[in-house]
Amino acid sequence: MAEIIQRDGTWAFDGSTVRITPGLHRSVPLFRQTYGEVAVPLEAVAGVVYEPERKRGRLRLRLREGADPLLQATGGRLPDTADPYRLAVDIDRSGVAEYIAEEIRRALLLEQIPKEPAKSYLLPGPPVPVSVRSSDGVVSFDGVHVRVDWSDTSDRVKRATGPRIIDVRDLVQVEWLPNSGYEDGFLRFVTRETVFSKLPPEKDPYSLDLWGSARRDLLTALVATAVTARLPHPSVRAGEYAPGDPTRLPAGPQDGTPRQLSAPPPPDDHDVLLRRLRELGELHRDGVLTDEEFAATKAAVLRGF
Repeated sequence: MAEIIQRDGTWAFDGSTVRITPGLHRSVPLFRQTYGEVAVPLEAVAGVVYEPERKRGRLRLRLREGADPLLQATGGRLPDTADPYRLAVDIDRSGVAEYIAEEIRRALLLEQIPKEPAKSYLLPGPPVPVSVRSSDGVVSFDGVHVRVDWSDTSDRVKRATGPRIIDVRDLVQVEWLPNSGYEDGFLRFVTRETVFSKLPPEKDPYSLDLWGSARRDLLTALVATAVTARLPHPSVRAGEYAPGDPTRLPAGPQDGTPRQLSAPPPPDDHDVLLRRLRELGELHRDGVLTDEEFAATKAAVLRGF
């Protein structure tokens, strides 16, 4: 057993699993403490490196593409300090850090772990149910449905539509961008009907606009990851599409290359457009939208189509 214990957390490697436990010190970001312990199977690892610096070094675990729903959902946008696969190491423990990195590299070589993308998720993602309160509302996921309850500060168009409940089978993708503190982020649930929508996050009833506490809003990545873990893996190929099944993709190019999740079978654009315009018209007639808001939102919907 190779192990390194730091204020930032603990890494332990038993030859088959890298067990990463976040530290309890207040300097450890809320996201890592909430995400909790991560058990990374060796077959999910692409490499490991120790980066020494003058005062503190860093251990970094690199995972195979497509192995982890967290990395898939966040797309490399997690702040460095919130990355669970990074460990800050005191300079006097650099020898231990180099040793554990070498042990992992040796095991990768002995087990001949492939470096190409994984064909399925090798880590499970966060357990469900999971619920997070963000600046735009509360988003919850029970493994079957996503539910968004808007806050009092949400755009009144969103509040007028009431709680948003989405069946995971209707989803084709989750898009996530963190709130940096300087620029707003968002959590968007893309369905077959909304895939072409270009509404801004603050007015999109399928998106949470992340504009408040960057530390708190970062936790929405937990929901994004839990949902992503239950969507078809990016490696899903052409022959796996079943007509009428919204969780499968259409046939791809003739060379058999994967079809991207961002390109689902298009819905009937005309029907979707009419339905969206009818919804906006009803909100306008009910006095929820002002003339200016109605005109601006209608223009955004038309641009999206």
